[in-house]
Amino acid sequence: MKILYEDDYLMICEKPVGVSSQASESGEDMLTLLEAYRRAKGDDGYVGLVHRLDTATGGVIVYSKSKELTGKLCEAIQSAEHIKEYLAIVEGRPTEDSGEFCDLLYHDKRKNKSFVVDKKRSGVKEARATYELVDSRALEGGRVVSLVKVRLITGRTHQIRVQLASRKMQILGDGKYGSRDNRASLALWAHKIEIIHPKTRKTVGAKSLPPHEYPWNLFDL
Repeated sequence: MKILYEDDYLMICEKPVGVSSQASESGEDMLTLLEAYRRAKGDDGYVGLVHRLDTATGGVIVYSKSKELTGKLCEAIQSAEHIKEYLAIVEGRPTEDSGEFCDLLYHDKRKNKSFVVDKKRSGVKEARATYELVDSRALEGGRVVSLVKVRLITGRTHQIRVQLASRKMQILGDGKYGSRDNRASLALWAHKIEIIHPKTRKTVGAKSLPPHEYPWNLFDL
């Protein structure tokens, strides 16, 4: 765990892969780690959850240090002014070098899996994101993989994973959505975040890069 930015009101951290972003009974979680970090500094130990990353996804994430501001930080992370960018390594290559995804998504809570659907109905939400092709590589046997940057406009459960997979660009290591690459853990990384600070009204943010290991080491990051 790394603290990338901190002031009196919030922390922006780098969440490791495999650590839950919210309270968990099954192992380490960021809330417990950050509460211990704050108490070790002599602070009150309060840490508020602002948004989530999947346990298998690493990268930048925001936490509140103030009960008064937790709700306002949640609003800031959902506002049109915020920026959340991800890096993903996918099978194949986008047909266009950049563009926008717009889908209707339904999240099945029982299966903990999201699906692209054709019609609006109860539980279905619009999902929008823009993407940019960063680079592509041809591997042994003619297999092609690509590094793409995705900027979320909405934030739905498993949004990037299902939107890419529905276009035959499964994220490497994402067995839930069809990847057959067993060498990789989920190749999705929260790379950049920017929000308007609810107290100072200034833009604050941070960037993070994934570890230099397969499949990230296929590309020059």
